[in-house]
Amino acid sequence: MNLTHAPLRAATGAFILNSGLTKLGADAETAQKLHGFASAAYPNLQGIEPGQFAKMLAIGEIALGGALLTPKVPSAVAGTALAGFGAGLLGLYIKVPGLRQPGSIRPSEDGLPIAKDVWLVGAGATLALQGFFNGARRAGKKAAKKVGTAADSAHDALPF
Repeated sequence: MNLTHAPLRAATGAFILNSGLTKLGADAETAQKLHGFASAAYPNLQGIEPGQFAKMLAIGEIALGGALLTPKVPSAVAGTALAGFGAGLLGLYIKVPGLRQPGSIRPSEDGLPIAKDVWLVGAGATLALQGFFNGARRAGKKAAKKVGTAADSAHDALPF
């Protein structure tokens, strides 16, 4: 993990981990609300029992928060997962009626808590892209060093 990623990973990871831990003990009413909200945007979730859905969501958030907080998890991996999670939340914003102003992409008052999740997509994309490009740069430098060493060895082996 790049040290410059630590503040972003800590802030998002702690928030998402806390959210997941809170949902882990969700009561039936909370599970029903979570499930109903998600099912309105993603109809294929309607076949899942609300309590099971809340538990799966909680476990997913705990896993994502934990990955973001674990330095051994590459930023490219943690960032991709964060961007995917944020995109799923933005899907709620786009698909659930009443979260946007009529005829607009701008959020309604009810949509503000979900619209702000666009930051998760941006944070995840930043971590993923920087992690990927930093890894590619390191691999390129390592390969260039090996090529240089091989060229030096070949040059030294020449009889003239």
